[in-house]
Amino acid sequence: MALVKRGKTWHTHFFVDGQRFRQSLETTDKREAKSKEKDLIAQAKAGKLAPWSQQFARLSFSEAAERYLADRIAHLAPRSIRTERERLKPLRDFFEATPLTRITADRVREYIGQRKQQGAVNRTVNMEIGILRRILKRAKRWHFIIDEIPHLPERCDVGRALSVEEKARLLRMAATKPEWETARLAAILALNTTMRGCELKGLRRRRVDFMERTLTVRRTTTKTDAGERLIPLNSDAWAAILELRERAKLSFGGEPQSDWYVFPHAECKSKPDPTKPMIGWRSAWRSLTRTIQCPACGHLQKPAEACRNEECKGDIRGLKSPLAGLRFHDLRHHAITEL
Repeated sequence: MALVKRGKTWHTHFFVDGQRFRQSLETTDKREAKSKEKDLIAQAKAGKLAPWSQQFARLSFSEAAERYLADRIAHLAPRSIRTERERLKPLRDFFEATPLTRITADRVREYIGQRKQQGAVNRTVNMEIGILRRILKRAKRWHFIIDEIPHLPERCDVGRALSVEEKARLLRMAATKPEWETARLAAILALNTTMRGCELKGLRRRRVDFMERTLTVRRTTTKTDAGERLIPLNSDAWAAILELRERAKLSFGGEPQSDWYVFPHAECKSKPDPTKPMIGWRSAWRSLTRTIQCPACGHLQKPAEACRNEECKGDIRGLKSPLAGLRFHDLRHHAITEL
C-alpha cells in the first residue's frame, strides 16, 4: 500500500486479493490519511469497496442508470420497467453527469428536499431513493451514506369497501355522462373480477374466452406471480365485456382482432390505436367521484359555493360527494370483501 500526495490532497493506492484500489482520501493531513487508508483496506477486504478497475462505479449517473435498466429487464415485467423509467427521470434531471463516486449524503438530502418542494409525496420520494440505493449498491457506494439518508414516513391507506348505497351511486353516476363511460366499464369489471387497474389496461382480447365466459390475467400484466389467474365472468362482468366489444366494432369498423386491447389507447380521441393499451382513466375517475348533486334541483356539478343551475343558484358550499377520495384500487378491496 502507498500514500501519494497530489497537490495538497493525499491519495491511497493498495491491492487486496489481487484487486487494485485507488482513491482520494480527501484530506491534507497525513495522520488522518493513514487512518482513512486503514478503514478503506478493511472495507475492501469485506467486499464493501469497489476496485479501481470496476468501471460501473466510475460512470456518470445517467450512464449507470441506463446499465441498471438494461440489467433489470430480465427480472421485471414490462410495466415495472416503465415505472422504473418514470422514477429515474427526476433522479437523472438532478444528478445528470455526476459520477457515482461523487454522490454524497448531502447531495441525496438536497435531492429529497427539492422533490418535496416540487410536491412529491413521501412514498414517491422513497421509491426514487430505492432505485438510487440499488444503483449505488452495485457501485459499492451505498454503505458510505446509508446511515445519513432518512426513510420518509408514508401513509398507510386502508382499503375501502363501499356500502350498498355507495356502490349503487357510483354506477348510477358513471352512466350519466359519455366521458365517464370507460371508467364505468372498468369499474364494473373491477367490482366483479377483483382485477387491478394495471391488469384491466393490459388485458388483450385473446385472453377473453367467449365460449367459457372467462378471462385470463397473465404475468406480464399483473404485479406478482400469484396474480396470474383464470377468472370466471358473472353476468355483470360479461355484459361489460360484450359492451366493450360492441364499442370496438363501432370505433374500428369490424370484429376486434385477438391482439387488440380491451381498453384501447386514446379510444375517445381522433386517432385511437387498439394495438396499444389505454394509459388510464384518472381524470374521468376524479371527476366522477368528486361530482356532487345539488339537493335543491338535482343538478350534477363540481363542488362550488353556489349551484351552477341558473334557475337554482342554491348554496352548496361544504357539500361533498360521499365518493370523494375513493381510489379505483378500492374497487378491488370491495370485490374481495363481497367475496
